[in-house]
Amino acid sequence: SESFTADHKPLLGEAPEVRGFYLGCGFNSAGCGKELAHWIIHGRPEKDMYGYDIRRFHHSITNNSRWLRERSHESYAKNYSVVFPFDEPLAGRNMRKDPLYQVLQEQGCVFQERHGWERPGWFNTDTSAPILDYDYYGAYEITKNKDYKYNELLGKEYTFDFPPHHGTIRDECLACRCSVAVFNMSYFGKFYLMGPDAKKAADWLFTADINKAPGDTYYLAVGGAVAQHNWSHIQTVLQDQGFDCTMADHSEDMGMISIQGPRSRELLQEIVDADLSNEAFPFSTHKIITAAGHKVRAMRLSFVGELGWELHIPKESCVPVYQAVMSAGAKYGVRNAGYRAIDSLSIEKGYRHWHADLRPDDTPLEAGLAFTCKMKTSIPFLGREALESQKATGLHRRIVCFTIDERVPMFGLEAIYCNGVPVGHLRRAEFGYAIDKTIGYGYIRKPDGGVVTPEYIRSGEFSLERMGVVYKARAHLKSPFDPDNKRVKGIYSTE
Repeated sequence: SESFTADHKPLLGEAPEVRGFYLGCGFNSAGCGKELAHWIIHGRPEKDMYGYDIRRFHHSITNNSRWLRERSHESYAKNYSVVFPFDEPLAGRNMRKDPLYQVLQEQGCVFQERHGWERPGWFNTDTSAPILDYDYYGAYEITKNKDYKYNELLGKEYTFDFPPHHGTIRDECLACRCSVAVFNMSYFGKFYLMGPDAKKAADWLFTADINKAPGDTYYLAVGGAVAQHNWSHIQTVLQDQGFDCTMADHSEDMGMISIQGPRSRELLQEIVDADLSNEAFPFSTHKIITAAGHKVRAMRLSFVGELGWELHIPKESCVPVYQAVMSAGAKYGVRNAGYRAIDSLSIEKGYRHWHADLRPDDTPLEAGLAFTCKMKTSIPFLGREALESQKATGLHRRIVCFTIDERVPMFGLEAIYCNGVPVGHLRRAEFGYAIDKTIGYGYIRKPDGGVVTPEYIRSGEFSLERMGVVYKARAHLKSPFDPDNKRVKGIYSTE
């Protein structure tokens, strides 16, 4: 007999519910034993095992027998299917829906599933595409779903070329770059870290210097797909270090919308009671404000590289605040946008995605994120010694941005060559609509194992191999889009 799990991958690692209890199940082959042994002894595996880590599943779905049954059935049914880049499951859907789910579905939202949550993928302008109950592909005398619009749209994505709605995603991206777009990010995990040792814990847990805003409570907004993993990791560190503080999970109590683009300030200024100028509300700050008569936490942040704010909103206020934003934004050409647009916009700006550009076996220095680490202070933090050691010896591996001029899509895992010799592979690739090029990010090593210097990257001749065809590539040490980081500061060229 064979074992099948809900996502066709093994279940390994420490159980979130019981410290010291490790699992190694859900698969029928060897090779994981060595990593699991290392995990048990050292508290973490040596290699990147995140895709197998049992903490990838949120506790609300591991306790849900319907979700487990449906998803495990579909993973078996699709065992030998070709894995296309943007496939989504039909099983175990509509398990976790945020307050804006219905209003977005009515506007043609095509949803993605991420660990139980339905999050916006992209917006189909023709018609809505509701997700129906799982039909077990017609097995067990269950009537197969007919005229299933969502399934039809997925089927059209079964290509290794650009998808048929490439232009729709482009329109969402360019609305964000040229005017204003609204992203529903309500699936994010929203945690509070509080207690007498909260500051001590934050100092140890986070590489960034949090002393600019000392306090005894910290609000953490975490990507929904990694919320369970983050929660478990933080709880483990609190316990191991003996910090006197607690975590509270308010993920289901709040929604979150992100309003981004050069017109975002004008739009928001019409519905909020706060001054949104650079002086009054600088980048990377937050305030409790009133939006359309509702109290919200506004953060001036961007994951797409534009002027913009995130609004973290109590559940019951989400729909009225969203409707006020869309109403005020009509004259600016506001547009709904989804995560497919975020994937493109973020790679264009050079922002990192967890487990694509950044994995547990990468360091912030290799990932070009040294600026997020408080190395200039004397404050100890988890991982500091490893970073100091790596800084002293130099980087033998480094993330690099690549662009190609040919109009072909790439999806990640394409080989990277330097002067004709393989030096790595792309972790992530998307089409960048503002620069009108395919963009990829990958870590490279020198063939001789030496330090990867900026000069080595500047002087090399790079190429990328997609499905046996090699394309000339240009390596960039900085993002090819807005390398001076002006747009998030609200500085837009008038040229």
